[in-house]
Amino acid sequence: MKAAPVCRALCARPGTRQTLVHTGQHYDNNMSDVFFSQLSMPAPDVNLEVGSGSHAQQTAEVMRRFEPIVQERKPDMVVVYGDVNSTMAAALVCAKLQVAVAHVEAGLRSFDRTMPEEVNRLVTDQLADLLFSHCEDANINLRREGVSPEKIHNVGNVMIDSLIRFLPLTEHHSMNGLPERFALVTLHRPSNVDDARVLRGILKSLLEIHARLPIHFPVHPRTREAIAALDLDASSLHLLEPLPYIEFLALERQAVVVITDSGGVQEETTYLKVPCITLRGNTERPVTVSLGTNVLAGNDGEKLELQISKILGGKAKPGTIPPLWDGHAGERIAAILC
Repeated sequence: MKAAPVCRALCARPGTRQTLVHTGQHYDNNMSDVFFSQLSMPAPDVNLEVGSGSHAQQTAEVMRRFEPIVQERKPDMVVVYGDVNSTMAAALVCAKLQVAVAHVEAGLRSFDRTMPEEVNRLVTDQLADLLFSHCEDANINLRREGVSPEKIHNVGNVMIDSLIRFLPLTEHHSMNGLPERFALVTLHRPSNVDDARVLRGILKSLLEIHARLPIHFPVHPRTREAIAALDLDASSLHLLEPLPYIEFLALERQAVVVITDSGGVQEETTYLKVPCITLRGNTERPVTVSLGTNVLAGNDGEKLELQISKILGGKAKPGTIPPLWDGHAGERIAAILC
């Protein structure tokens, strides 16, 4: 969702050649291959097929497999996206080889270094030559960390580019048996999923909410494994397989509320003006709280229930769309790169 708008904008600029590298960090079909087809992206020129592993294993394997690609292709610029292990690994390879790096979605900070993504963000932004941010909060973070202002470009949100482009395809999309009013849930952060006590508490809260509002829960593979290991029946929550982008977007826009621990979902719900409750104590996207529809609830069941009651009582938090979240971030990035 982040790369597609930039790839499309670069294709429209004569004389620009791209090599699309898929690291294979996300390798499940519903979380990878189908996104390429739905987002009208070309097949990757290179698939490193890294797969799963510990943070160290995954980072090292991306570096090992990506380095010869850079040495062979000799790019003028490598563009990395987001905050996953692949992002930091590719930036490290380029820094060692003296190849320029552009980071799309730079400057996001949760100020919580227990999150692996926070470490990835910090390292990548110190190595990057061009930093493409999506809000003024991110610019402030980067300047505070000593990044030269001339490297920083507030271009808007590439995730919203994809959302705006494909939202019309969801207007007539429906899933069989979908109730008129429902909550949508996503859950995958280690802090929520890997601790059995925390996960059990979240699921119990969701089961209580489900008695008032049906819940649809597309389940990340690692989350499904964690749920299966608990002595708790969560099947009534309508546990679904991971959904392709357009199908998930259709559910998101129709939901009464979205309960999540995903950063990207916080942004999408802010644009869609759908109430969002984030099951985290912090967020690297505070603009979704200050301007958008997002509320942080941590893993506090009482706080979650209170927010649900407000929403069902017609007192959902109103939100506005942040500046430059207008569907043209990819074009701005391409203009700066070229």
